[in-house]
Amino acid sequence: MNLPVVLRRQARQEYDEAANWYEARRPGLGARFTGAVQEVFDAASVNPGRHPRVFGEVHEGLVPGFPYGVYYRQERGHVLVIAVFHTSRDPSVRQSRASS
Repeated sequence: MNLPVVLRRQARQEYDEAANWYEARRPGLGARFTGAVQEVFDAASVNPGRHPRVFGEVHEGLVPGFPYGVYYRQERGHVLVIAVFHTSRDPSVRQSRASS
């Protein structure tokens, strides 16, 4: 059974901004980025434990071909994405979101 994937508002904003940034750099690259992120969403939906835990109950699914990670945790009845985060950013920012 696939669980629905729900993005926090901040995660959705990061995701959209990154896709727009890539698309502005080269037409079609934004679509490639969103497709790669969707692969992580799909894998987490099917098997939330597939990606390694990086802190507490939060898992990290690396986005193939891009320097981004999807950070999520399984909650009752869904997968909650807390961040779509560039891997060079300070990890304490995404970790602070895990508790809220």
